[in-house]
Amino acid sequence: MQNEGSNQANNEALSQLLEIMQTLRNPEGGCPWDLKQTFASIVPHTLEEAYEVADCIETNNLSDLKNESGDLLFQIVFYAQLAQEQQLFDFNDVVAQLNEKLIRRHPHVFSSQDTPTTDAELAAQWQAIKAQERAQKAPTQQLSLWQDIPDAMPGLTKAKKIQQRVASLGFDWPSYQGALDKVAEEVGEVKEALAHDPYSEHSAEELGDLLFATVNVARHIKRDPEQLLRSANAKFASRFEKVAAYLGERGQSLETASLEEMDNAWEAIKKQAK
Repeated sequence: MQNEGSNQANNEALSQLLEIMQTLRNPEGGCPWDLKQTFASIVPHTLEEAYEVADCIETNNLSDLKNESGDLLFQIVFYAQLAQEQQLFDFNDVVAQLNEKLIRRHPHVFSSQDTPTTDAELAAQWQAIKAQERAQKAPTQQLSLWQDIPDAMPGLTKAKKIQQRVASLGFDWPSYQGALDKVAEEVGEVKEALAHDPYSEHSAEELGDLLFATVNVARHIKRDPEQLLRSANAKFASRFEKVAAYLGERGQSLETASLEEMDNAWEAIKKQAK
C-alpha cells in the first residue's frame, strides 16, 4: 500500500509539472522568456544544470541535490514540450522509449537469461547490446562505430568513450602499464616537437595525443578523466587561495610578491597539507 501511495504521489507531481510547462509555453498568458526558447537555445542551460548536479555530488552538497535535480529534470520536460508542439514526440514517448531500452539492456534482470558473474562479462554484454542497437540505426560500419558519441561531448569524456568502444572490439592493452608506457612515449614526442617549434601545428597535435593517452591510463584504472581534472582544478584553486592567505599574513599580496616568493609560499602550503 505504501508503494501505491508513493506512485500516486509521483504521478500527481509529474502531471502538475507537465501542466506547468504547458502553461509557461501557452501563447495566451505564458511566460515571454519560455515562449522564446528553442531546442538550441536551451542547450547551454541543460549543460549548466547538469554540471550543477555533478558539483553537488562531488562536493557532497547533498542538501542541494534535490533542487538541482529538479532543475535538470525541467530541461527534459522543456525539450519534450517543444517536441510535442512540433508533433515530434511527447514526454510519455520519452519515458516509454527509456523503459524499453532499460529492459532491453538488462536481459539478466528482466528475462530468464543467466546473470553475468563478473564485471567484465557484464560490460561485454552491455557493449554487445549497444553494438546491436548501433547496427540497426546505421547503414555503414563507419557510422555504427561512432554515431552515438556526440561531437559536442567534452573532449576528455569523448576520448574515454572512443577508447571504450575500440577496447570492446579487442583493440586495447591488457593492463594500465601499456597505456602508461604510451604516455611516456607521447611525452618524448611532445618534447621533440616543442624543441623544434613550440607554436607549430605539429606541437599542438602531439599535445593532443598526450592528452588522449593520459585519458587511456585513467580509463584502465577505472577513473573518469573529467572528474579527475575537476578534482585537480579544485585542489589547485584551493591551494592558491591558501597561498594568497599565507602571503597576506606576512604583509605581502599576490600583486606585490615575486614569483620566487609565491613559489616559496606554494611549497610551504604543500608541506602543511602532508
